[in-house]
Amino acid sequence: MSSRKPLTGNPLFVLGYVRVSTDEQHLGPVAQRDAMQQWCDQKGARLVDVFEDRVSGGKPLSDRPGLARAIDSLAPHHAGVLLVMKRDRLARDVMVAAFLETKVQQQGAQIVSVAGEGEGNDPSAVLMRRIVDAFAEYERGLIRARTKAAMGVLRARGRCLGNAPVGYKPGEEKQLVANDNEAAMVLRAKHLRAEGVSWRKLQARLAEEGYASRKGGPPRLATLCNAIRETS
Repeated sequence: MSSRKPLTGNPLFVLGYVRVSTDEQHLGPVAQRDAMQQWCDQKGARLVDVFEDRVSGGKPLSDRPGLARAIDSLAPHHAGVLLVMKRDRLARDVMVAAFLETKVQQQGAQIVSVAGEGEGNDPSAVLMRRIVDAFAEYERGLIRARTKAAMGVLRARGRCLGNAPVGYKPGEEKQLVANDNEAAMVLRAKHLRAEGVSWRKLQARLAEEGYASRKGGPPRLATLCNAIRETS
């Protein structure tokens, strides 16, 4: 016997949820909103409001303020549907997706996708949703593994990923090349440390001698410490 709370929201009152992340630009917010509006027009439903997050699909509800507001708004709007473009817009993690589905059901609504993945509440529909969620998680894992492998290859070739470390700067194709000013600062810091200058005084001493960080402020102590250790 199911303990799920029966739906109480109006299925013709719909709240939309849009999610985009930095590594997924093929399905932007405008395209998702347009698809939701077309779905509602076809169903004779009203798209009451749309909420948006720009975050990875693996993040929990606590890191997705747009989705949290959407779920909290279901009951006040008497909405019976939380609409997403596809199930992977809801989550790319099986556990997160199951948790969110329970939260929405507790508000008297159900999650529906424009793509129509696993519609209904019969066992086969529930199974289909779980399969779709599992494949979304699997795809996310593949993307992360491929990205990690590609970054490893670039590092092995001496490429700079992100900010160049102290003492270097990105050259052509982000190949690391020497940064004479920073290299001189690191060398001076090493000499001062060898002379017995404490870490606390080192930062002030370098600033007095005209050395600065890339942003123009005093050299950061943690950055100096790491640079000295890496070149020792």
